[in-house]
Amino acid sequence: MRYELGFGDSPQTIEVEDSRVTDILLPNHVEAAASGEEVVEKALDAPIGSRKLEELAEGRHRVVIITSDITRPMPSRQVIPGVLRRLYQAGVKREEITIVFALGSHRCHREEEKIKLVGEEIYREIRCLDSGESEFVHMGETSRGTPVDIMREVVEADLRICLGNIEFHYFAGFSGGAKAIMPGVSTFEAIQANHRFMVRKEAAAGRLEGNPVREDIEEAAGICRGDFLVNVILDEHKRIVKAVAGDMVKAHREGCRFLEKMYRRPIKERADIVVVSQGGAPKDLNLYQTQKALDNAKYAVKDGGIIILAGSCREGMGQPVFESWMREAKTPRDLVERIQKDFRLGGHKAAAIALILERAEIYLVSEMDPELVTDIFMKPYSTVQQALDDALAKQGPDAKVILMPYGGSTLPMPEQQETER
Repeated sequence: MRYELGFGDSPQTIEVEDSRVTDILLPNHVEAAASGEEVVEKALDAPIGSRKLEELAEGRHRVVIITSDITRPMPSRQVIPGVLRRLYQAGVKREEITIVFALGSHRCHREEEKIKLVGEEIYREIRCLDSGESEFVHMGETSRGTPVDIMREVVEADLRICLGNIEFHYFAGFSGGAKAIMPGVSTFEAIQANHRFMVRKEAAAGRLEGNPVREDIEEAAGICRGDFLVNVILDEHKRIVKAVAGDMVKAHREGCRFLEKMYRRPIKERADIVVVSQGGAPKDLNLYQTQKALDNAKYAVKDGGIIILAGSCREGMGQPVFESWMREAKTPRDLVERIQKDFRLGGHKAAAIALILERAEIYLVSEMDPELVTDIFMKPYSTVQQALDDALAKQGPDAKVILMPYGGSTLPMPEQQETER
C-alpha cells in the first residue's frame, strides 16, 4: 500500500506491505462546515461562561488581540475578521486595537510572515506587534513562584482577547486557552520558571487536572486576566471543524473535550516501528517544533523499537539552548542528568528526546545536515521510504508498523493505559 506523509510543503509517499501495518492513526472523522468563518461566528454567537464579545467591548478603548506565531497552524486570518466585526459593532476604533503575535520563546517574525498570518488588509489597517518587540511588566508571582512578567501592551489593555488552536501538548496537557498569556506574551525567564514543572509525571499529554504546568499557566492568566477566549480545533487538513468562545477556562475545557473525541486513538499494542510526521508546514519548520510529534509517537513504539520522524526542519534546530545541549551531550543520559540539575528552557526538549532515545532509536527524515543529525544521536535520512526500508531490515520479517501521519495532533493510547485512565 502507498501512504502519504506531510513533509514541509512537499509530502512524501511510502510503500509498505499492508500486513505489516497494525494501525493508521488518523483523526476520527468530523464533517467540516462550509467555512471556518461560519464555525467561528457560531461560537461567537454562543459564548461559554461569558457575555458576548460585543457586550464586553462596549466602552473599551485599548483592545489587544493575542494570537499565535508562525510556528503554529492557527488560522488567524479566518478568526480575526469575526472578532474585529464585533469590536467595531461595539464602537471600538481601528486605532484602538493591537494584534499581538505570541512568540513565547520563539524568534521574531519577518514582515511577510506577519502579513501571511493575518492577511494584507488587516495588517495594513491594524497595528501588529510581536510580543518580543515590547518591554515587559512584572505583575507578581504565582503560588508556585513563577514570575508573571507580561508584555506592556497586554498589561495596559482594557480588553484582552486570546486566540489559539487546541492540540495535545506533551507537558501542558493541551495547547490553547491561557497559553496565549503564559508562555505566549511572557518573558523567557517566566516561561522557564513555568516549564520546570514538566519533569513531574502529572505533566503529561491529555492531562489537565493536577497538571502543575497547566495549573501554573492558568494562575498566571488569572493575574493578567484574559477577558475573552476564541480557540479552534483543526482537522488533518488544517480546516476549522470546531470553535469555542467565552471564558478562558470554561470554553477551553469544552474545546479539549471535543479534541479528545477527535484525536485520542486507542491502540491494541505498541509496534516495532512507528512512522510519524508532524503533518508538514508550518508545524515542522524546525526540530524544536517537530519534537512534539516525536513525543506522541513514544506511546506507540515498543521498547527497543524504531521511530521514523519525518519533518522538514528547514530552519534547523530552532532554538539555541536546545541546539547547544544536544551538541554538547556525549550520551542521551547526559541530557537527562543535566535537566535534573539545571532546568533550562530549550534544554527541556533535549531531555525529552533523550528519554525517548533510551527506549528506541530515532531515524530522522529531514533537510538538516546529516552530520549534525548523527551528532545528536539520530540516524539521518532524506526520504521516509529509505528510512522505513532500513528499519524493516533491522527489525526483522515479523516487524509491525504503526503510521501516524498527523503525529503532533494524534495521541496514541495503548489499551492497558486506556483502562487505567
